[in-house]
Amino acid sequence: MVRILFVHPDLGIGGAERLVVDAALALQSKGHTVRFLTNHHDPEHCFDETKDGRLQVMTVGDWLPRDIFGKFYAVCAYIRMVYAAFYYSLFLSKKEPVDVVFCDLISLGIPIFRLARPNPKILFYCHYPDQLLSKPGNLLKQCYRMPLNYLEEVTTAQADGILVNSKFTSRVFKETFKRISTDPDVLYPSLNTRFFDESTMSESDQVVKLPKDAFVFLSINRYERKKNLPLALHSLKALQERLSPMEWNKVCLIMAGGYDDRVLENVEHYDELEELAEDMQIRPKVRLLKSPTDRQKLYLLHRAQALIYTPEFEHFGIVPLEGMYLSKPVIAANSGGPTETIIHEQTGFLCEPLPSDFASAMAKLVKDERYCERMGDMGRKRVQQRFSFEAFSTKLDNIVVDLIQNDAEKKAK
Repeated sequence: MVRILFVHPDLGIGGAERLVVDAALALQSKGHTVRFLTNHHDPEHCFDETKDGRLQVMTVGDWLPRDIFGKFYAVCAYIRMVYAAFYYSLFLSKKEPVDVVFCDLISLGIPIFRLARPNPKILFYCHYPDQLLSKPGNLLKQCYRMPLNYLEEVTTAQADGILVNSKFTSRVFKETFKRISTDPDVLYPSLNTRFFDESTMSESDQVVKLPKDAFVFLSINRYERKKNLPLALHSLKALQERLSPMEWNKVCLIMAGGYDDRVLENVEHYDELEELAEDMQIRPKVRLLKSPTDRQKLYLLHRAQALIYTPEFEHFGIVPLEGMYLSKPVIAANSGGPTETIIHEQTGFLCEPLPSDFASAMAKLVKDERYCERMGDMGRKRVQQRFSFEAFSTKLDNIVVDLIQNDAEKKAK
């Protein structure tokens, strides 16, 4: 049995959060002891496993600011994580020792966790280099980012093991962090398929009511501009030209995703999407939903006929796996992680991020629902064969056990 501390800055609702929660559940299922350390955990905006007792969560440093006058988000996030790392290492590690610290997103805590006793091994999961997520700016912005980028690389290099979420991210990692000689291991995110298999639907989970014959396209993404959500609306508008009036009448688009009132971009972008739908005169065809629960999201996945996944150069993308497991074809941008999960014209479509390309793929599914169903069946089989929770659990368990055993062998020598 290995004692593992998962460290994540904000245990909200998103792909990174889903991955660390699944990783904790995977290791727990292998007999290990797991718990979370985080800067923020809102029971009203989190995954069920972190609030129903299945996973123990400790929140530290939430009183620290998240921004300074609407800016300096990265610096504030780093300060909050450094505070949490010092708090655990200096005050809690002797009382609650762990063998492995599994951290992600922010690497600045890595050297600080080395102060903990007994010395835990550090495993860092890189979803994507943080410096590449920052939007380019003027000279002042570049000067602001320069020390942060340097610290990210130097502290990441201090991890005992580094994992990435796809071959795409592995290539980007090596191109970005040239000082790091270690090749990261690829650990594809997975699905906790037991939740999908065992959950039952009730009327309260039906967040939208639609005609039985409605053909539903579903988009699940946080309300962030980098997710390229306007593409879904423009594609829906372009789809109208490719369908007969009868076919068009039954089509609708549901957009659902993480929404946090504290995040200005979420609020602004949600409003922007509503206005865009109005301007294109497709608002009656669109439903915009904020932060659906796990069960509500499951209802939406069951109800939809197909998924639209609009981000470009997505690091991996867990939503396409969720859709494929529930037998839904996925229409995604032909870049990044989806190119490793979706097989073009077999489990979905990999398209150029253009409304015309997305609309053409959408039209094929609306016009031939049997084709749509066959694609869905193939997608489910692919997830079962390549991205099962059991395979994910076994690989992660092997990584953690090897990390501990290699350390023990070094000490024995």
